[in-house]
Amino acid sequence: MVMSPELDRAGILREAGVAAAHIARICFKTGPPLFTGVELEWTVHDAADPARPVDRERLRAALGRHSPTTLDSTSPAERLPCGGAVTVEPGGQVELSTAPRRSIAALLTDTDADIGALSRRLAAAGLALGGSGIDPHRPPGPVVDTPRYRAMRRAFDRRGPAGRAMMYSTAGLQVCLDAGTPDDAPARWVAAHAVGPPLLAAFATADRHAGRPTGWASARMAAWLTIDPPRTGPVWSPARAARDPVTAWTEYALSAPLLCVRADGPDWPVPSGITFVDWIDGALPRPPTTDDLDYHLSTLFPPVRPRGYLEIRYLDAQPGRDWSTPVAVLAALFADPATTRAATEHALPVADRWRQAARHGLADPPLARAAVALLDLALTALPRLDLPTGAHEEIRAGVRRRRAAAERGGR
Repeated sequence: MVMSPELDRAGILREAGVAAAHIARICFKTGPPLFTGVELEWTVHDAADPARPVDRERLRAALGRHSPTTLDSTSPAERLPCGGAVTVEPGGQVELSTAPRRSIAALLTDTDADIGALSRRLAAAGLALGGSGIDPHRPPGPVVDTPRYRAMRRAFDRRGPAGRAMMYSTAGLQVCLDAGTPDDAPARWVAAHAVGPPLLAAFATADRHAGRPTGWASARMAAWLTIDPPRTGPVWSPARAARDPVTAWTEYALSAPLLCVRADGPDWPVPSGITFVDWIDGALPRPPTTDDLDYHLSTLFPPVRPRGYLEIRYLDAQPGRDWSTPVAVLAALFADPATTRAATEHALPVADRWRQAARHGLADPPLARAAVALLDLALTALPRLDLPTGAHEEIRAGVRRRRAAAERGGR
């Protein structure tokens, strides 16, 4: 997760080729895969009555000096003791973003410590972290409102209610992996996508929302797939496998519609359907800059997003300490090129079954069989990870539980 060098952020973009070259410079930072990071989201609930709304002020007071500036413009936004940064999503979901670590042991240990610190602050205010990928108790409702979130709501409302469900009710688990060496990066890119549907199915936790069954194993992922496909659909698929990762991401990013154009004032409107290439070609009053392009990239939410590293975004939030199991599974599957190739081979037959994974989870037999194969592969590779002493058996037990569920679904 190496940061890109300083660039001329104010430079005006007048040609699509220049924009494409900028994306190519920053989207894949290749080198030996050393780091792993994690971003954890949770819905936040009143500990005594989880269906009770939690308002902005109560959340701000609970987070105190760790409040992000979107909640309190005067907050120092201090990091948690082990370096985790706290942010708050539009529905009041709390997100913890870790600093990347060279070892899985350090990542798990430090993240556990920061989760503990965060949980204690919330508990002192009578609040608790949720344990699923979508709020099982409350309907969608806004807590944080910013120009970006207003623009997002406006854009997603054009396609129906799924956007508000995603914004205000969902919680995910994101795993960040290095892109890899120039030789290995394309295979890691394909593998990150291909294993998505079976791992989504294996770790789906979002089947209840606002007090009732949703009919989906992962209503969180169903919302993401529905709200704005050119912005949230997968970049890679078996049907588009021939394109190299840089070309695929560049084409995706430049042809995606603008979510907003930043401006002074509380609203950042943009006419519907204008892409970044349209903006370069003069569709809006002022031309875009490199900084505008970087911001546009931050408004794209595919299941796997290249940000120099690979941000894997398709997993639901997990209950309690179970978050470490899918993190370890992904780390194991990407631990060495041979394991990554084997994972891809197991997953390719179901690599386009995103909607089936969201709808049926492990009740879909092809996905369940692929999940069994991937979890077996992960169990074999786990000893090669630097797992904390106490976590190794806990994670193995978690993988075995998911494997048993997948085996039942594959029959």
